[in-house]
Amino acid sequence: MSSFSELTIVKIKYTSAMFFLFWCAITIAAPTSDWKKIVRDTPYSFSKGASKNLAELRRWVLLSNGYCEFPNRHVFFDQRGRFLTWMDNEDSSEATQAKLNKIRLQLHQNNKVNRWIEGSASRIGYPFALSCDQPWVDIGASIDRVKGIAPQSKVWGTWDGVKAGTKTKPISLEALVELMFQHRSSQLVKPIDTLSLRLFVAQLIIESGAKKHVRSSDNALGMLQLKPEVLNDCGIDKRFYQHRMAQVDCAVRLYVMISRNLQPVFSSVFGHLEKAKQQALFDILLVQSYHSGIGAMTKLLTDNEMGKAARYFAEHEQQFSAEDIATGMIFHNLGRQPWGWESLYYVLDIMIVSKSLSAHDS
Repeated sequence: MSSFSELTIVKIKYTSAMFFLFWCAITIAAPTSDWKKIVRDTPYSFSKGASKNLAELRRWVLLSNGYCEFPNRHVFFDQRGRFLTWMDNEDSSEATQAKLNKIRLQLHQNNKVNRWIEGSASRIGYPFALSCDQPWVDIGASIDRVKGIAPQSKVWGTWDGVKAGTKTKPISLEALVELMFQHRSSQLVKPIDTLSLRLFVAQLIIESGAKKHVRSSDNALGMLQLKPEVLNDCGIDKRFYQHRMAQVDCAVRLYVMISRNLQPVFSSVFGHLEKAKQQALFDILLVQSYHSGIGAMTKLLTDNEMGKAARYFAEHEQQFSAEDIATGMIFHNLGRQPWGWESLYYVLDIMIVSKSLSAHDS
């Protein structure tokens, strides 16, 4: 994460095409102001149920419902991700900051949390405060774009011998993605069989809002936010870097490579888990690896320091869901590169959008 200023709103990226804005804070025990130390000191047991708690908060923000029905609000939550209360923003950032701190103190005085810390433009406060105003992507509009409902959102094209629609009879982006996804997967010696199409479509919504011509600040391109060097490794000419079908083609091949490299490392830590739970956890970490990189995920699983959380959850796995394990591994390493809050929310947000896609279909 590039900065931790509350009132300038922390800037994060999911792959960099979009900037996701949110307010957050970490439990701080006076007199220290080192939020990372507090994360390190948080018991691993606090991760039980945290994924579900955080997903509920993220759902409010992403879908503009619940306590985030109005964007000019903040919701407060503790280190377990549990919702505490909400507030309306003031007219200025300074007044909003003062109100955030006043409510933090009140929550502490009312025994809702056992510690609190005053936040500022340069210091994170506790309890956490998440802004409801995070306009990086309009989920409803993105789903309409994917489904071909939005005006002029249907597409057509060809790639690698595959023809998707025609100029006079275009198809939805979802249909185009499915066509290319299945074509490339079927041609691979070891096709990717752990990533659902709906999850893949949800990912491109989170990555880019399902938009073609998107370039991030660190030069990730297209609707799946792939770096030029990755596209080049896929044998894609520069002219077609943002071609939708080329992007899907390259992303599927990237997933296969990540899966192949992740499997033995994952199995060495979590190979003893019951099969269904093991698969669920692997799928989550596979998607996370697309975002953070296989090298970072390998360290998260095996590094002497970073891997402490993974080893704890592996030993006590019966107490936690697959989602809690994945969330806990990242939470307890926040502040260690490249693990920032965007990493913590990445897969949660994709799963929320995936469920929204299912609800739209039904």
